Amino acid sequence: MKKIVFLVSLMLTLAVGSGAALADSIKGRLGVTGRIGFLLPADSDFENFKLESDAGFLGGGGFIYGITDNLAAEIDVTRTEFGVNLVDGRGQGDFGITNISLGVQYRFLIPQPKLVPYAGGGLDILVSDYKRPSGVNANVDTVVGVHLSGGIDYFFMKQLALNAEVKGIIAPEADIHTPNEGSGNFDPSGIAGTVGIRFFFN
Repeated sequence: MKKIVFLVSLMLTLAVGSGAALADSIKGRLGVTGRIGFLLPADSDFENFKLESDAGFLGGGGFIYGITDNLAAEIDVTRTEFGVNLVDGRGQGDFGITNISLGVQYRFLIPQPKLVPYAGGGLDILVSDYKRPSGVNANVDTVVGVHLSGGIDYFFMKQLALNAEVKGIIAPEADIHTPNEGSGNFDPSGIAGTVGIRFFFN
């Protein structure tokens, strides 16, 4: 939790200190985003055992729309999968998370027109699954969380931009149930770092 707050605070501080509003705007423009990266997930538990999470590959994409010069709405759908282990290193299966993320950005227009830092936040619908080492697919509840994010768009063409983003996701624990192997709690919170490309249609 402290890591998430620190990273988002750092992004906000850098963005606010960047200067006056002189950069290009995406007001009234619709774009599509593709992104890849990684997730540093929180640890979970099953029965009386703590499950330590590995870092997971993350990929997906979505849409962004410029509402005003500084505000944009965004919807992203990403998928990540990662393994979990006991403290002694024994594998305990794999979790997967599909994140349907609805958010708003505040975009900082700065003197460098090609570079647009932003900060954002929103809601996340986290649809998770868990495959046990035995091959049994556990039932994992869907939960709703929140996110804070910070990133940069670099426009090397009017309609094409490179994107880099850090997102902290905070969510309640989801219940895990299996028919014969017990129950536990899955924490879908984590820190995601991604790079990607945005293409604007207009």
